[in-house]
Amino acid sequence: MKRGQVDIITMGCSKNLVDSELLMKQFEANGFVCKHDAPNPQGEIVVVNTCGFIADAKEESINTILEFAQAKEEGRISKLFVMGCLSQRYMDDLKREIPQVDKYYGKFDYMQLLKDLGHATLASCEGKRHITTPKHYAYLKISEGCDRHCAYCAIPVITGRHKSRPMKEILDEVKELVASGVKEFQVIAQELTYYGLDIDGKQHIAELIEKMAEIKGVKWIRLHYAYPNQFPMELLKVMRNHPNVCNYLDIALQHIADPVLKRMHRHVTKAETIALIEKIRAEVPGITLRTTLMVGFPGETEEDFEELMEFVKWAQFERMGAFAYSEEEDTYSGIHYEDDVPQDVKERRLSELMELQQEISADVQSKKVGLALKTIIDRREGDYYVGRTEFSSPEVDPEVLIPVDARRLRVGTFYNVKITDSDDFDLYGIVE
Repeated sequence: MKRGQVDIITMGCSKNLVDSELLMKQFEANGFVCKHDAPNPQGEIVVVNTCGFIADAKEESINTILEFAQAKEEGRISKLFVMGCLSQRYMDDLKREIPQVDKYYGKFDYMQLLKDLGHATLASCEGKRHITTPKHYAYLKISEGCDRHCAYCAIPVITGRHKSRPMKEILDEVKELVASGVKEFQVIAQELTYYGLDIDGKQHIAELIEKMAEIKGVKWIRLHYAYPNQFPMELLKVMRNHPNVCNYLDIALQHIADPVLKRMHRHVTKAETIALIEKIRAEVPGITLRTTLMVGFPGETEEDFEELMEFVKWAQFERMGAFAYSEEEDTYSGIHYEDDVPQDVKERRLSELMELQQEISADVQSKKVGLALKTIIDRREGDYYVGRTEFSSPEVDPEVLIPVDARRLRVGTFYNVKITDSDDFDLYGIVE
């Protein structure tokens, strides 16, 4: 056990990661040494930042808490704290079931942890973060919460209503991060196209991204978690007019069959979705679209699923993730719908959908062979440097592998890479 060291373990999404980074900065300002997601945590204090979104994430978070609760009982750590979405949602249950935890915090009160340890949050560090990603890129959270209330989603239950950060605060953070060496920004929110509506009733995401793009030193901006209903078309013009706004959009669609969309409370139709995709591809030629789809939602028939498969064949999404529906308590579907699609049917549909996407991805990637693509190097791994083009987000998307014996490359630097080969997901290339 290392005195004065805090190990922070982050579960779930990049929005949680930002919270961990904010907390780490305050700990360090108070004289602690912080480690993030260490393979062998040795600090006297452990903070687990939990995810409570779906069943698998909840189980992983609980298992992690239990692991460190045992470490505390064995004297390998001194104090254990838990924060984040799971404890926001199930705090009373967790206190009762895992009492070894010194204190539980929710999604928004975790800075109280410093005070409870006899320290103070320092005003000079408010809004500042210890960046845990490679120093050339960072996640940028522009809002909290969600007002959409999709039938299956527990996020509004956990995080409450949508709350946009002030634009000046976001832009000031971007400038500070650029000064520290960050070149690439992954703009994240539960629903980024909603940005600004809670402030003055207007969508300001296009204005925000344009102002970000004009900041000197911002090389890439990538947009995550858009919503198809009331999509702000002016954002497409910003993407088209600013080379440092990546031709990439993460827009979760969930399904395409109208009966399923209606039951999901998505407030968008199949026809509107198809028209939106056609508009996006026309306005931003060469754009990469990432989406997330769900199978096995209550009431989904084989006909609905086949319609989804045909839609994926038509849309040719460059990036796609999918998951099987799992019933979540306190959601509309958990209360009002019967989880009537058998688990084996869900798994079969998920497998078929992902097999189709694998074929599409392989075809998309093969078409890049012979092209020279601007690539940023993230790391060296074994016999390869591993990088990404503007069409790939860190950790979730395909990468570019470049042999190390060809030329020495610097992490965080851009190179023009000629693509020489591809597989189902990744690309291979050499620096020109």
